[in-house]
Amino acid sequence: MALNKTKKSEVISKYQASPKDVGSSSVQIALITERIKYLTEHMKTHKRDYHSQMGLLKLVGQRKRLLTFVKRIRPEEYTKLIKQLDLRK
Repeated sequence: MALNKTKKSEVISKYQASPKDVGSSSVQIALITERIKYLTEHMKTHKRDYHSQMGLLKLVGQRKRLLTFVKRIRPEEYTKLIKQLDLRK
């Protein structure tokens, strides 16, 4: 299941740089992190759901690529984002 509208708009408003910012790297990483959290909980109860497992792995890879991009372009924003999202690094 994807994020509902209220949760998605809440995450966007928290991580956006300007009022019209809905697609920046920070916002994308935050949204992907929320989806990863949801799928992780789903996988705890449905261990044999291999389609969701593949989707989870794809999301983790996509987030990793976006984090690498942000780290290369704006290192200050990278460290701030890692702390806000409580990611290991």
